[in-house]
Amino acid sequence: MPLFGNTFSPKKTPPRKCASLSNLHFLDRSTHEIELGLEYGSPTMNIAGQSLKFENGQWMAESGSLQNQGERREIQRLRKRNQQLEEENNVLRLKVDILLDMLSETTAECHLMEKELEELKSHSRRRK
Repeated sequence: MPLFGNTFSPKKTPPRKCASLSNLHFLDRSTHEIELGLEYGSPTMNIAGQSLKFENGQWMAESGSLQNQGERREIQRLRKRNQQLEEENNVLRLKVDILLDMLSETTAECHLMEKELEELKSHSRRRK
């Protein structure tokens, strides 16, 4: 028998009233598909009065004003030019690497020929 009264016995919790307070499950099928359907569309957000839309893995300004369209065209043009310059840079690097390889091969051949020439000169001197 415990000293200070009954053993520990927690109070019973009251039964739950409703599992969900949302009224979406009471809607008819067509409204339910519109509200909870799979066609979400692309995500959009509004920051500082400018509306942005997520397309092709990038946030793009929605076409609202002519200034935004002009800026978008300029950005696309600059990106395309940047990509062209990067490709040209890669080709030029490849050409430089090939030229360096050719130069080292020619230098090695030249050193071998000089060495053979020295050996032939020393061999011909011995005969005399």
